[in-house]
Amino acid sequence: MSLALNLKKYCSWEQILRNVASPMTGSPMAEFNGNPDSLFFNDGKRRIDFVLVYEDESKHASEKKGSQRRREFFEGSLMNLGVELEAAQSVMDEKLVYVKVHVPFEVLCTYAEVLHIKLPIQPNDLAQQSSTYNCFTRHFYPSEDVIAKEPDFFTAPFRKDQLKCFYVKDREQFFTPAVRSRMAYYILSRAPYDVKGSMKKFGISKLLDGGVYKAAYPLHDSRFNVKSKEPGCPNERFLLYNEWAHPKSFYKMQPLDLIRKYFGEKIGIYFAWLGFYTVMLTLAAAVGLGCFIYGYTTRESSTWSKEVCDPQIGGEIIMCPQCDKICPYWRLNTTCESSKRLCVFDNYGTLVFAIFMSVWVTLFLEFWKRYQAELEHDWDTVEFLQQEEQPRPEYEAKCIYERVNPVTQEKEKVPHTACGKCMRVSCGISTVLFWVLLIIASVVGVIVYRLAMFITFSAKLRSDLKYSKELEPFKEYVTPQMATSITSSIISFIIIMILNNVYEKVAIWITDFELPRTKTEYENSLTLKMFLFQFVNYYSSCFYIAFFKGKVVGYPGKPVYWFGAFRNEECDPGGCLTELTTQLSIIMTGKAVWNNIQEVLLPWVKNLIFRHCTQVGSEKVIPRWEQDYQLQPIGKLGLFYEYLEMVIQFGFVTLFVASFPLAPLLALFNNLCEIRVDAWKFTTQSRRVVPEKAQDIGAWQPILQGVAILAAIIAFTSDMIPRLVYYWAFSVSPYSDGSEHTMTGFINSSLSIFYIDHFNNESRPTVDTPYWYRDFRNPPGHPNQYEYSIHYWHVIAAKLAFMIVVEHIVYFTKFILSYMIPDVPEALKEQIKRERYLTQVILHETNIKHFKELMKPVADNLLDDIEEPELDLKL
Repeated sequence: MSLALNLKKYCSWEQILRNVASPMTGSPMAEFNGNPDSLFFNDGKRRIDFVLVYEDESKHASEKKGSQRRREFFEGSLMNLGVELEAAQSVMDEKLVYVKVHVPFEVLCTYAEVLHIKLPIQPNDLAQQSSTYNCFTRHFYPSEDVIAKEPDFFTAPFRKDQLKCFYVKDREQFFTPAVRSRMAYYILSRAPYDVKGSMKKFGISKLLDGGVYKAAYPLHDSRFNVKSKEPGCPNERFLLYNEWAHPKSFYKMQPLDLIRKYFGEKIGIYFAWLGFYTVMLTLAAAVGLGCFIYGYTTRESSTWSKEVCDPQIGGEIIMCPQCDKICPYWRLNTTCESSKRLCVFDNYGTLVFAIFMSVWVTLFLEFWKRYQAELEHDWDTVEFLQQEEQPRPEYEAKCIYERVNPVTQEKEKVPHTACGKCMRVSCGISTVLFWVLLIIASVVGVIVYRLAMFITFSAKLRSDLKYSKELEPFKEYVTPQMATSITSSIISFIIIMILNNVYEKVAIWITDFELPRTKTEYENSLTLKMFLFQFVNYYSSCFYIAFFKGKVVGYPGKPVYWFGAFRNEECDPGGCLTELTTQLSIIMTGKAVWNNIQEVLLPWVKNLIFRHCTQVGSEKVIPRWEQDYQLQPIGKLGLFYEYLEMVIQFGFVTLFVASFPLAPLLALFNNLCEIRVDAWKFTTQSRRVVPEKAQDIGAWQPILQGVAILAAIIAFTSDMIPRLVYYWAFSVSPYSDGSEHTMTGFINSSLSIFYIDHFNNESRPTVDTPYWYRDFRNPPGHPNQYEYSIHYWHVIAAKLAFMIVVEHIVYFTKFILSYMIPDVPEALKEQIKRERYLTQVILHETNIKHFKELMKPVADNLLDDIEEPELDLKL
């Protein structure tokens, strides 16, 4: 039901607007009672559900009176809606006024029905099903003596006319503080602050954007490091800090039920997902570490590394210049150290690890869906999406057109026509595509930088190292490829960060312009726009190195040029994997450092500066609402950047794991810190967020599934496949004289020879010597000289075959898991059905009992009427 239909039997917007046509002049002012831990009005009875903060215009004569008029209108609207207000002057800054908001029980009941809030009707006496995941982790949970287990109830959507059916032991405790704050924010979001003719303006968000109010937030229940002295205070914030956010609790599992109770299901499901992802990473990290150790211990004994370093093999192979005219010839054994480093990351274990990660990502997604189903049941959100979500205030405010609702067949207001909606969506898509093209243009710019700087480094770096004694030890490590790779990676990271900050504002503007109807639609639309941009932004340079660099370079006599001026860059003789590892390391490390600066350092510094600027004498007692005002607000995007950080990391772990087996281990360490950092931020540095309902992780679920599908392309990032092709096919007859499979001779087979007579004038070097280049091409004199050889097509076929095999393994694993392990356990399905049945029975019996109580006086009167005539007859 829409808001208007739900409120029809209580009030209508027309009545509200008539009532606020002459609004009250504002909330009554009250002196602070001196209790710093108080969560109530001065009377000690009415609980503070929300706090509004504004700056008193009387302290600034030049201040426009429009803000005061809107504020008084808004507060009058709230009081006419039944909300109670109490204002208090700031203790620390006399210019600030804090308006405390209390929603009475009757009003809470009204909006609990509007929002379909499920509330307890009877304690649940059924035996709880033990989760498989919890069996392994229950020993690491905080003690139940510290954080008591949450009681379980049968619940049902609240109805005001059936109040007696619900489990109301105490009217003040019936609605939890989180639920009260949620309903208070719903009222604040829809209370009007201005009416001009038939047009009404409403919502606290607009008032905050316009500077009418400086802040609006629910209260924390205590200080994070000191227990509240208020009688009956649960001190949940204090418990969360000590048992969850404090560094000493790093080994403990998260108290998800308490997180959900204090912050709401939306934040609870985020931390549940992050914790589950971190636990699953332990297996991937262990296998990746094993793969790295294997590569490190076998790097000296690797056949292809030995051939590169051997003076009789690599020392005799003279490689082609890597740029035109000015670049010198070089011997293959000069890349000895880089070849050994490559063997650490690219070895036989890499392919096994790549296949393992393809299976791991499927296991992760399937087991998460199963765990998520258990959370939906435990947190009572199973039927959340089946209830109609209320429209956003911004959507309702612009509803000026009429249409017939296809479901109810009744007329309803919409903000735009079908043509207008199409225009808005088209504008949004065009803007997103423009920014994606802008990212691609920036990547092309970085590529051009790489090409230009490689020529410079090739000409200058080797001569500088050769004639400088101080730099002599670095000669084997500092190559033109390495210098180009590191500098371009840093530049790429800086461009990523700059474009991120600009595009965030653009994406929010586009989504606001599209006017999604509900908050879920708004968040999903914004998430898809932001992730598409971030995906291209973060992964484009890595995709270029993994799949394009060194693939279309031509050959020395006919190289490929960018813009007709810059010769396309080539990979090292060992491949581009080392460079991809460098790129991933810089981006992952830089991103982690930058995110921690934003999440930890900046809020801490801002809070420190704010406290210093508003410092008062130690003799003054600061109330709870003023302490919370000093904290940082949660941004409009909420958890978006928390999810984005993890999903981008998930992509690095799965898409490019063949080039960096340590990625899962680094991700594991990062996530162990991330959980505590986010917990510390929410409990100590941020104002309490408005609790929100959520059933799952939203649009991030299909995004993760899409990334998992792309994980099958990892075959093209590994150079182990060409080596395996040589081992099984080209090391024996008919392609070789050998009779046993061996890796000996692989280096020669992976290089092609070029005659100097076939140079063109533009690319001819100054020294005439035959040389080799990295490619699978026919030699000079062959009928198809310099064309791709049969070896090349064998390698391409093997890579495609490997990709298809991995893809089928992923889908087969997913099919088997879906069949053997359903998303919702059978025992849980039965328990859900049982609870639904018992809930219906309880409600039915309660209704019958209530009906009997109502009919009892009528039945007694009827009996009296029947008995009196009989009495007269006897007389």
